[in-house]
Amino acid sequence: MAKAKTLFFCQNCGYESAKWLGKCPSCGTWNSFVEELTKSKSTSADKNEWRARGGRPAAAPKKVAEITHERELRINSKNSELNRVLGGGIVPGSVVLIAGEPGIGKSTLMLQIALTVNCKVLYVSGEESEQQIKMRADRLDSMKLAADECYILAETDTNDIFTQAEELKPDVLILDSIQTLHSANVESAAGSVSQVKQCTAELIKFAKETNTPVFLVGHITKEGAIAGPKVLEHMVDTVLQFEGDRHLSYRILRTTKNRFGSTSELGIYEMLGSGLREVSNPSEILISQKEGDLSGVTIGATIEGNRPLMIEIQSLVSTAAYGTPQRSSTGFEPRRLNMLLAVLEKRCGFRLGLQDVFLNMAGGIKVEDPAIDLAVCCAVVSSLEEISIPEKACFAAEVGLGGELRAVNRIESRIAEAEKLGFEEIYISKFGMKGAEQSKFKITIKPFAKINDVFSDLLG
Repeated sequence: MAKAKTLFFCQNCGYESAKWLGKCPSCGTWNSFVEELTKSKSTSADKNEWRARGGRPAAAPKKVAEITHERELRINSKNSELNRVLGGGIVPGSVVLIAGEPGIGKSTLMLQIALTVNCKVLYVSGEESEQQIKMRADRLDSMKLAADECYILAETDTNDIFTQAEELKPDVLILDSIQTLHSANVESAAGSVSQVKQCTAELIKFAKETNTPVFLVGHITKEGAIAGPKVLEHMVDTVLQFEGDRHLSYRILRTTKNRFGSTSELGIYEMLGSGLREVSNPSEILISQKEGDLSGVTIGATIEGNRPLMIEIQSLVSTAAYGTPQRSSTGFEPRRLNMLLAVLEKRCGFRLGLQDVFLNMAGGIKVEDPAIDLAVCCAVVSSLEEISIPEKACFAAEVGLGGELRAVNRIESRIAEAEKLGFEEIYISKFGMKGAEQSKFKITIKPFAKINDVFSDLLG
């Protein structure tokens, strides 16, 4: 038996110390150290525990030239949005961490995947009983599909989980959640820093040695970060963030880390009584339905990963009633908004110094693409001058400090998306269509070099 000793861990970042510290030297958090029991050494029996249970022998080093590379075969999850954010499907042997606020739909999404994927799935729950999971499954449309290969296990001990996994030999393993698991190799409470690290390490070892993909559901803190040590995100292969407002029906699945694909992809779902519905056309939630012309509303063409999106930008400009003007933005970088307002005042002559400016990205999405700069500027000016922008016009250009319009990447994809959604004209930079074929588009393309020229064309 390994000898136990006491160590102190930072609950915020997982920093390890032999004594209690008031302030963590790694992350700077105060009063975050907790005392936990851990093992100082692992016995040979502990090290050979996995091999004794039938695991593969220790790996030997190989030369790079001797390693054969085969095209990775991914498992189709039967969920196009999840396949997109994972980079084309579930990679065998990968460990995926999905985190989000309580009640956002993480367990519902994982249960839908377990019910729809055409392979044997072991769904391990440490938070709900088997009867509770069955009640939720009965409400899902996915339950009508082939659910004969979905096995439910209510367990928190990792040794018992691995024992059942060895007997069942599942093709996919789902654990809800990592903070509820407990390993006998660490003498501390479930959810502590050392337990989360140990359980994750054991699951990663299981995934790599059996080539079984593992999904981990994770909690988040009140600050919005994934609960547990930061090293948890470094250990896994993919980190997915499930975002959205619980009071609204739409959810966004965003990739923050992916060793097997792009980190800028996102999937969009709608929460219904029958489960999560995939939104194949995101513009249906990003462009609101309105009656009549409204000032301060424009449409911008953005790119998220490989997917072009048309997003509605809403702006409200009003006279500051209390002296100091307010600058507020939702879903858009506030400092970039201040920069664009300075460009409008300095280069275009619009007096915004004594105006309150409010900006909102419709649909609850956060946009970092500079290609919506022109749409933001036009929305602000439209609200300031009380002149509505034609609803069939959209924008795709970056605005420089000199008031010039800069080219953006993948302009043809943006134009094609605008044409598909029925827009009649798109304003872009004149330097963005070099080498592109304008003749293949039916939409009217309006290239300009300066933002003043755009306003002259729009406002007359």
